Amino acid sequence: MVPAIKLNSGFDMPQVGFGLWKVDGSIASDVVYNAIKAGYRLFDGACDYGNEVECGQGVARAIKEGIVKREELFIVSKLWNTFHDGDRVEPIVRKQLADWGLEYFDLYLIHFPVALEYVDPSVRYPPGWHFDGKSEIRPSKATIQETWTAMESLVEKGLSKSIGVSNFQAQLLYDLLRYAKIRPATLQIEHHPYLVQQNLLNLAKAEGIAVTAYSSFGPASFREFNMEHAQKLQPLLEDPTIKAIGDKYNKDPAQVLLRWATQRGLAIIPKSSREATMKSNLNSLDFDLSEEDIKTISGFDRGIRFNQPTNYFSAENLWIFG
Repeated sequence: MVPAIKLNSGFDMPQVGFGLWKVDGSIASDVVYNAIKAGYRLFDGACDYGNEVECGQGVARAIKEGIVKREELFIVSKLWNTFHDGDRVEPIVRKQLADWGLEYFDLYLIHFPVALEYVDPSVRYPPGWHFDGKSEIRPSKATIQETWTAMESLVEKGLSKSIGVSNFQAQLLYDLLRYAKIRPATLQIEHHPYLVQQNLLNLAKAEGIAVTAYSSFGPASFREFNMEHAQKLQPLLEDPTIKAIGDKYNKDPAQVLLRWATQRGLAIIPKSSREATMKSNLNSLDFDLSEEDIKTISGFDRGIRFNQPTNYFSAENLWIFG
């Protein structure tokens, strides 16, 4: 059994889930189905991943075969930037639910604190960052308060049990908490030894907001995008220090990195299409690192962020982590 984190909304969230970013649509159904068979119950999706229909098919197959019940699953999705206008939130959530074949999400997040002009799903879906599908960044005038108010209505209407945010920084979180009638249940952030963000973690803990870490293996998820700093950095999975710590506990480097996060109270959402790795990641909670080892891993911190728009394309108007 995977331990659960009690959210401020009253619901339990599995501490180890399965991330769906970069899971190709051609295999997504089978990957989700096999992950459920391996024991995963939380699946972290998003409009922008472009695979929600296929992921939903994997869920439906597992439910039909009696492997799992809907109420045993914890399905997460996210609001994309082009749907931040208040009147756009509910319609796109209903579309996403239909894509998944679900009546409700367990958790729905604002994907980025970025409001872009609406792109109709009939024109392009997922819409991506650019209004014209090529290079134009066209902002919307929607405020986070407008978007959050619409998010709160999703809870009131039973479309999502909990709501939260992703890629928010401290100042914006403090602002949101001033007017939120429903507090964000979770904060999802890039978190690995090269980007610890300890002050942000301290804020979330003080405010009772659970934190989910994505990209737990650092540059490993981003080397394919030819990011120069991802290419130059020592891959964490190959780092001699991480390997040596793993040898002490008879664990592989991936399990060490995942346990470094979970032992400090964070949720994680690794992924793999390989059954053995699925199970290895899921079973990364059965040992404890020493405090000395935790400090050693945290000492890798260089404040290096990979998942930001300016690392993917020229984005002079999107310095969202400035």
